Amino acid sequence: MKSKESNTTLDPSTEEKIKNAARVMFTQKGYAATRTRDIAQEAGINLALLNYYFRSKEKLFDLIMLESMQGFIQSISGVLNDEGTSLQEKIRTLVSNYIDMLTLQPNLPLFVLSELRNHPHELISKLDFKEKLIRSHFFVQIQQAIIEGKIPPMHPLHFIMNIMGMIIFPFVGSPIIKNIGNLDQSSFNELMQQRKILIPEWIFSMMNLK
Repeated sequence: MKSKESNTTLDPSTEEKIKNAARVMFTQKGYAATRTRDIAQEAGINLALLNYYFRSKEKLFDLIMLESMQGFIQSISGVLNDEGTSLQEKIRTLVSNYIDMLTLQPNLPLFVLSELRNHPHELISKLDFKEKLIRSHFFVQIQQAIIEGKIPPMHPLHFIMNIMGMIIFPFVGSPIIKNIGNLDQSSFNELMQQRKILIPEWIFSMMNLK
């Protein structure tokens, strides 16, 4: 890979080292509190080299978050298309995997919301989540459950919105939740782990899904 402003070939291993260090720093300190100097120190390189590879903290953050989203969507495609698991099993796995990802990358929801506000069509195009979802066995199972009367007649998107809302909102609103409950980060993470069990049960109850 070559720099846009130079004919010098960039070292992929150095680039990956910088991205890995940035993931650690953004997760530990959050986007606002992380300095490019912190990332360079974590990567074991000087600041000038980091700036040579990535011109701004914002672009580095955007790249990492987008890669994380693409990786997660790819990983859950196998879950959504597993014809050997029930709708209930898929929901439990989806909730568990999503909570684990957001626990490791708490900045991700705010990044997605920001991109959806500023560059909605670009983000949706890059993630290609629509096709992966509506063509999945998971989506077929929801529609079949409605036809068979196992869950009330509704647009399948209500099902998706309920699941996503229950998972994502606590992470977006974590400062308020921590304040109300006098929770430190460890206690908050423990609370989120409990939701791996609670959210599927709430979904099953709301949808009368047995």
